[in-house]
Amino acid sequence: MRLVHRLSQYQRLYQQLGNAPVAITVAELAAMFYCSERHTRTLVQQLQEQGWLSWHSQAGRGKRAQLQCLKTPDELRAAHLQRLLQQGDHQGALEMAQLAPQHLQELLSPHLGGQWQEGSPTLRIPYYRTLEKLDPLTLSGRAEQHLVATVYAGLTRFNTGNPQPQPDLAHHWQISKDGLCWQFFLRSQLRWHNGEPLTGQQLLQTLNKLRQHPRSQPLLSCVETISLPHTLCIQFDLHTPDYWLAHRLAELPCLINHPEYPVIGAGPFKLALNDPQLVRLEQHPYYHLQHPYLESIEYWITPDLLTSGNDTSCQHPVRITIGQQEELALARPVQRSISLGWCYLALNQRRGRLSEAQGQKLLMLIQRSGLLANLPIPNSVITPSHEMLPGWSIPEHLIEEVNLPAKLTLLYRPPVELETLTQFLQQLLAEQGCELEVHYYSGKRWQSAEQLAQADLLLADNLIGEAPEATLESWLRRDVLWQGILTEENWQHQQQILRHIQQFPDQQQRYNQLKIYYQQLMKAAILTPLFHYQYQVSAPPRIQGVTLTAHGWFDFCQAWLPPPLENHK
Repeated sequence: MRLVHRLSQYQRLYQQLGNAPVAITVAELAAMFYCSERHTRTLVQQLQEQGWLSWHSQAGRGKRAQLQCLKTPDELRAAHLQRLLQQGDHQGALEMAQLAPQHLQELLSPHLGGQWQEGSPTLRIPYYRTLEKLDPLTLSGRAEQHLVATVYAGLTRFNTGNPQPQPDLAHHWQISKDGLCWQFFLRSQLRWHNGEPLTGQQLLQTLNKLRQHPRSQPLLSCVETISLPHTLCIQFDLHTPDYWLAHRLAELPCLINHPEYPVIGAGPFKLALNDPQLVRLEQHPYYHLQHPYLESIEYWITPDLLTSGNDTSCQHPVRITIGQQEELALARPVQRSISLGWCYLALNQRRGRLSEAQGQKLLMLIQRSGLLANLPIPNSVITPSHEMLPGWSIPEHLIEEVNLPAKLTLLYRPPVELETLTQFLQQLLAEQGCELEVHYYSGKRWQSAEQLAQADLLLADNLIGEAPEATLESWLRRDVLWQGILTEENWQHQQQILRHIQQFPDQQQRYNQLKIYYQQLMKAAILTPLFHYQYQVSAPPRIQGVTLTAHGWFDFCQAWLPPPLENHK
């Protein structure tokens, strides 16, 4: 991009000369620009015509001319960034922003939030960290999960606020009386994001790959074969009935990507740009369901957001504010919710250093201490857990006459609030004569049973989606936590229970049986939810349709921006 190169040259000039008038020769300028004197004269003339500097030369070789820089590089970057964003040239804007990443937040502030660009509504979101690769089978971050559910489609899907799986690529499905044959009837004229027709054969190819992948295989373990009896029908034949199947096919690991081009999906938004500094989504023009109201969504990665000390759109990952810098004072909470998911404490039964009674004593100490209600965590972003799910109460433990081991080891991973919790747990256990050795793992999900084998206690979080019971059933199947902390006998028993539960055609029976099993885990102190997050999205009045999802983001398909009407009476 020639403009970026020219700005880079001008910035080098400004850094050496400042904005005061100076006497300088063309040869000296050529040395600063690292180019010939002839090219330097051309460059100076161009910069003067653009109003960036003034130049008054004198006749004669070697004579000094008068030069003065009239604009700061920041002023020029801001002006050109604004022009590029208004023109919808996001690639050019990204190149411009890379000239001064330390000033990215300042440059972007006037252009964040909801904007109409070239007649189309665009939402720009500043985000505090680099996003992971948007792969349904590898990602772990909450923001990434929300993006992937926006980019990819499944045979079924979850809509915000509805715990039941809804039609997506399939418009209907039917189940045989014995529960062993499921047929999903595909919509006609489906298309990938690149405009290519989406075929049943491609779906079959991708679904068979998912049966083998370690992240999705536990969800499809009861599937014996997947076939294509008709070009618009996908058939699943099971060796054991599984009445969660429609739920499972809507989960992230079962979302469908193009078999040859994995970054291409068929969801409501397509991934137009995935750069460390900018992720851009654009509306899928061939989307098979109701089209979103926004034309495009951009995540501008500005890592200094949480350390700048200024008001930002992301003071905490669960607190999101949509709007330009000058609108932040007008922004008001439009959606609040308590997360269905929670941060939890798990006892490593397989390691055998803590008995059930000792685990119950530890939880009794936490419950009685008021620790969770008094953690010094700002912004009131957490609230202590009293239920695993509504109606699934956490038992109170009343174990007095038992001593804790002299030493325990705890392993924890993000979120950041757990670091504060570990410090207070160390103090609490020290009062009982128990030394707590703490280790941190930076990943967002557990990697292996071997990793967990070195810890007596584990702290982490568990995200719960739109279908809470189905999510908790899936968690028992997919998370390596369970094989890592349960004894071999209890692990096998858990698998038997899950196979038993999945065979109930009646949904409420499945829910009730799953609740009984989780209450057993909590009573035995193997698993205890500690606290929930208080999700909040704030927005200025002009941004409409902000609806919180179960993961604490807002539904990109529902948000909308009224068009500017300043020139209309």
